[in-house]
Amino acid sequence: MPFQANSPAARDAAFFLHPYTNARAHEENGPMIIERGEGVYVYDDGGKQYLEAMAGLWCASLGFNEERLVKAATDQMRKLPYYHTFAHKAHLPGIDLAEKLIATAPVPMSKVFFAGSGSEANDTVVKLVWYYNNARGRHAKKKFISRIKGYHGVTVASASLTGTPVNHPGFDLPLPGFLHTANPHYYRYGLEGESEEAFATRMADDLEKMILEEGPDTVAAFIAEPIQGAGGVIVPPKTYWEKVQAVLKKYDVLLVADEVICGFGRTGNYWGSETFGMKPDILSCAKALSSSYMPISAVMISDDVYQPIANQSKDLGVLGHGYTYTAHPVCAAVALETLKIYEERDIVGMVRSVSPLFLERLHALGDHPLVGETRGTGLIGAVELVSNKETKEPFAANLMAGVHCANFATNHGLIVRAIGDNIAFTPPLIITNNQVNELFDKMQLALDDTLEMLKKAEAA
Repeated sequence: MPFQANSPAARDAAFFLHPYTNARAHEENGPMIIERGEGVYVYDDGGKQYLEAMAGLWCASLGFNEERLVKAATDQMRKLPYYHTFAHKAHLPGIDLAEKLIATAPVPMSKVFFAGSGSEANDTVVKLVWYYNNARGRHAKKKFISRIKGYHGVTVASASLTGTPVNHPGFDLPLPGFLHTANPHYYRYGLEGESEEAFATRMADDLEKMILEEGPDTVAAFIAEPIQGAGGVIVPPKTYWEKVQAVLKKYDVLLVADEVICGFGRTGNYWGSETFGMKPDILSCAKALSSSYMPISAVMISDDVYQPIANQSKDLGVLGHGYTYTAHPVCAAVALETLKIYEERDIVGMVRSVSPLFLERLHALGDHPLVGETRGTGLIGAVELVSNKETKEPFAANLMAGVHCANFATNHGLIVRAIGDNIAFTPPLIITNNQVNELFDKMQLALDDTLEMLKKAEAA
């Protein structure tokens, strides 16, 4: 055991069941304890500095010590630390935030529903879509289609939407009525000689085939991230969203944009939907909504979706859905201040100014012997490690090339995320050009360390 008895690490291993963690390995190895943050950096309990190239979990957009958000939270704590929004109750932070979100929406939206996380937001989406179709008398139109390697959360419903490999085994998921169409990763799944546009056509055709096989009168909605995040930072191929939306419109299938990762400037526009020309009927968001200083998420719905829901709530007497913390006033106050900061500091402009260097340094990693593909937009990117650049052959799973690479990065004071053998980068949106260079200088060292390790393993 690498930690002393009764140390924070030992107590963590004894009492804390961690998400997305091998519990047995954690008993042996314990945690990395992060003690404080400053700007784009965090510091462990030994005082070591790390450039946090994932902004935590794709989310700390304003970095780790934004005093205005601290003040917004403490001021609201003193004024009204909690109140609910059931049964016609309201408070100003919730009202102001709802109004602000509607004003910034990428397409006209009517109402906002608040929850505590992206998972809860997407769980709410499922229920609202079912409620909406029941209100319209379309009781069979309930199925959801998402994508293989799409990520939409971990509640029972949102994990059923999720299409990543680790989220279903052992949980008896997905539930019936949740379907997964093809992953639009051109590098990995494009056919020899197939252009991006032709690949996008094939992806749309596959979606249409699934809708027809299931029956259009049974398919309610298609949910997707503008860029797939936790599935490996998959940037859609050219013309993909144009063709997919044409299929959805043809069969009266709602489009749900999961903007939990892409929203609030990450892709170089305020919304990922704007970057890729998506026109959603429903939009979910979280994470950067409050720079993740407080847990809050939101679901925006169009008026066409809202009106049947409102009628149904009148007929039934109530919309029987809500959370204790829906529009929690402290969370809402922090989110509102976050949105004010985005505007005042022109965070989208900042992303656009630094993203050319970010993408230049990202794509330069494509010259490394281990890197098969680099991909990114704005301030989100990834490299894919392969054992053979010519054939795109992946590494054997037991080599855990991506995990080792991320660990080497940590040794060099850089926190990245390994998604299989994809290494993802989504730094805080306040990152500077000098810090971008620091990020990729350290990543180059991590790749070199990984290459050396793999060569030694092959020679052994």
